[in-house]
Amino acid sequence: MIILKSSREIELMRQAGKITAAARALAGAMVAPGVSTREIDRAVHRFIKSQGAAPSFLGYNGFPASVCISVNDEVIHGIPGSRVLREGDIVSVDVGAFKGGYHGDCAATYPCGKISDEARRLIEVTRQSFFEGLRYAREGYRLPDLCGAIERYVEANGFSVVREYVGHGIGAKMHEPPEVPNYVEPKAGRPRFLRGMTIAVEPMVNAGRAGVKVMPDGWTVKTADGRLSAHYENSILITDGEPELLTDPEAKAE
Repeated sequence: MIILKSSREIELMRQAGKITAAARALAGAMVAPGVSTREIDRAVHRFIKSQGAAPSFLGYNGFPASVCISVNDEVIHGIPGSRVLREGDIVSVDVGAFKGGYHGDCAATYPCGKISDEARRLIEVTRQSFFEGLRYAREGYRLPDLCGAIERYVEANGFSVVREYVGHGIGAKMHEPPEVPNYVEPKAGRPRFLRGMTIAVEPMVNAGRAGVKVMPDGWTVKTADGRLSAHYENSILITDGEPELLTDPEAKAE
């Protein structure tokens, strides 16, 4: 059942979202040659705790870190560790924060130093595909309107949408109904957007084919063909007008 949020719940989600967005910005600012993914994870963990919140991902279904950090052909759920970032890498950071009983969730892909033209274009198309979908995140539209807009934009630019993993409702739980695919999926139904709905929309886009594979660690997902992947996500509130980004892309860690 899709849960519509009260004004009190929305305010709590704004607080969680603000912290989450600032944590994403902190992680993105740290992406540079010579920095390890573990360093980024530790810094984000400290920041989220300093804001009186808890990292949503730490321990979630057994995930061992506070941030998912996925590099190059890693699509999502990369586990931070000793890996040192190198010039030319692209680095996807997915972070969540839990405060006041509610979650925020957002992601973005960042360049590590100078990157290839293809990699830069992949990042830009992935980010823009989110905003193409966002146009339909308002009353009067239905879920497939948003999902189809993402799919059409990505494929028109020669890239592929990952199908095994999707966006989701968000609130007191990290994952709530409805599922939000980045393509038109009949099984997802046609729920109508209503004010008070809160969803996390997160295009995962591959430079090559859409296929993915899960690594032996049980978490890290890579592209099946070894080509690059990018990720972009915000938590969204459906209002009686323009949608509100609960995880503001312009937020900075203070």
